[in-house]
Amino acid sequence: MPQLMPKTLAIAALLALGACSSGVKLDDTANAGAGAGGTGADARAVTPVTAADPLNDPNSPLAKRSVYFDFDSYSVKSDYQGMLGAHAKYLSGNQGRKILIQGNTDERGTSEYNLALGQKRAEAVRRSLASMGVPDTQMEAVSLGKEKPKAAGHDEAAWAENRRADINY
Repeated sequence: MPQLMPKTLAIAALLALGACSSGVKLDDTANAGAGAGGTGADARAVTPVTAADPLNDPNSPLAKRSVYFDFDSYSVKSDYQGMLGAHAKYLSGNQGRKILIQGNTDERGTSEYNLALGQKRAEAVRRSLASMGVPDTQMEAVSLGKEKPKAAGHDEAAWAENRRADINY
């Protein structure tokens, strides 16, 4: 009986290894074009390249999506008309796209005051875009108040960075 145990273990190991092999034949023709300078791609499967979405281009004016405000203000500065014009043009040409405009404030002031000011900032940007032809159905304006600061810190530089409205596609 002791000699039967090693033979049984050897047979079990061979069966286990045999079960690991695959009876599926691999298709070597899929990689046939990959040698000798070929790419392996079927020319019939190639789709033409289209222009990249300008929203993803860091050099596009659409890459800028924040409008900054002065302390305790919700007036959109004339400096932002070009940037907002680019967004208005994009939205007019892509009527299926929608934006969420998020108004933000610095940490100074009560939560209630900052929520109201953030809403006024978001609405000011929405009105600017509407005056450029963007329909209300493509825009939503909300306030985040002081809850989502862009810059951490308790100085004028951080506060100035947090007084903004962000355009999110």
